[in-house]
Amino acid sequence: MKILTVCGMGLGSGLLLRMQVEKALRQLGVQADVEVSDMGSARAMARTADLIVTSPELAQQLGDVQRPIVTIVNFISLPEMVTKLGAQLGKG
Repeated sequence: MKILTVCGMGLGSGLLLRMQVEKALRQLGVQADVEVSDMGSARAMARTADLIVTSPELAQQLGDVQRPIVTIVNFISLPEMVTKLGAQLGKG
């Protein structure tokens, strides 16, 4: 499984999001490759992803990427991450 985390610039918040997704996946017992993308590259990278994780605002900007999108409001909230990823992955 490949998960794409998307932030505005692909830097600080994207790396934080990736680390939190990786922690949540460990708690859920799911193995996946997690990559970080900025908004400019996200549409192209989404073609090879199984799942996209981003903020609600950036999810709207992605438009119709033909991939499931999990929106996270608080990037540092591990419980939110586990709950939402678990629901999407059928682990909740």
